[in-house]
Amino acid sequence: MLRMFVKLIQIIWTSPNTLIGLVVGSAGLLTGGKAQIREGCIEFYGGVVEKWLEGLNVFGMTLGHTILGQTKTGLRIVRKHEQVHVRQYERWGPLFLPAYLGWSAWLWMIGKDYYRLNPFEVEAYAIDDPANRNADSDDSDDGIDQSDF
Repeated sequence: MLRMFVKLIQIIWTSPNTLIGLVVGSAGLLTGGKAQIREGCIEFYGGVVEKWLEGLNVFGMTLGHTILGQTKTGLRIVRKHEQVHVRQYERWGPLFLPAYLGWSAWLWMIGKDYYRLNPFEVEAYAIDDPANRNADSDDSDDGIDQSDF
């Protein structure tokens, strides 16, 4: 019961950012994109979402409990990284975007890599470190929490 209550609070806490993701994702659906549910998040790919992310030169982006990706395959590649951002949104809620952008702005102003040195990205990229990989992990796209629409 407590676990469900905590999850409900996390969903509410992240909802302003999730709403932004739902708006962008809906625009993707209206322009030929697709959506799927994975690991408690709705993922959107294709359509205008793909074009927008190409313009930003990124494969994926997280907004609350929504993950935007260029393609379905691209989402599979970045899913673990983006799920770290989901957990960060659950901690930071509506403060995530200002904190993330603030760190990036500060790093840019002092002449550092504003993306890779952003502490939020450092945490997310740490999952790609072979020392952090679990030999029993399953990278397949098969799971209980799946539905395409």
